[in-house]
Amino acid sequence: MIVIEKAKEMQRFADAQRQKGLRIAFVPTMGFLHRGHLRLMEEGKKHGDCLVTSIYVNPTQFGPKEDLAKYPRDFDMDYKLCQGVGVDVIYFPSNEEMYPQHYQTYVDLEGVTQNLCGLSRPGHFRGVATVCAKLFNLVKPHAAVFGKKDFQQLVVIKRMVADLNMDLEIIGLDTVREADGLAMSSRNTYLKPEERQSALSLSRGLKMAQGMYAQGERDAAVILDAVSRFIAGHPHATIDYVKICDTTTMKDVARLDRESVMALAVRVGAARLIDNSVFGEPLNV
Repeated sequence: MIVIEKAKEMQRFADAQRQKGLRIAFVPTMGFLHRGHLRLMEEGKKHGDCLVTSIYVNPTQFGPKEDLAKYPRDFDMDYKLCQGVGVDVIYFPSNEEMYPQHYQTYVDLEGVTQNLCGLSRPGHFRGVATVCAKLFNLVKPHAAVFGKKDFQQLVVIKRMVADLNMDLEIIGLDTVREADGLAMSSRNTYLKPEERQSALSLSRGLKMAQGMYAQGERDAAVILDAVSRFIAGHPHATIDYVKICDTTTMKDVARLDRESVMALAVRVGAARLIDNSVFGEPLNV
């Protein structure tokens, strides 16, 4: 396994792999890896001959009052975990390498970014789309693997790739969860022991919604009210949003008469947690 820090070196490496006729699979991350990330990498191994992962805490997707400075980082741990699952290359750029002096070009999507985290975190998806576009140009993958826990992010990336005619396949993988059902996240490390039960209100709220759907409920307002009251009833939990959206447009729906996703963002103590579930699909909780 090698570590590449320079953009030009990453591009030269990618060109060499492609000239050999090898497929490149890519898993972008912000580091502080957990089993969810490793599952993405294991999937990536199935889709390419060379597996590249990036470790980069992207500043442009954080708001001025968000946790960029304290976002957890541990490159030595990340290196060992990547090595353990057979990663071939870690791309580990600096901010100066990704956003050099006088940088001024960004990717801005309309529509699918206007709801959920796009509302509560202005500019977030501009940063996500921009860094992913840059990483795709640097790593030159044939396939890239993303987790469905960040459902809106997955929709945004798929939309950008389709709209800009990018020549790669985007693969979405089911959310990986802790034994108690909590969706795996680097931000789970922020949770204090007494906050853990409140954090479980997300996955349990989604399970409640799936149960109501299975019993025939199709009125979004009824499901939203029940889940919102359930989550709000937990100490330490403050709702950012609880919504049901069309899985293609990410617009709110009034009735579940098309493929729809329930998406949650809840602050539990210092942690902002997200989770989601597509109605009618199994929830691994």
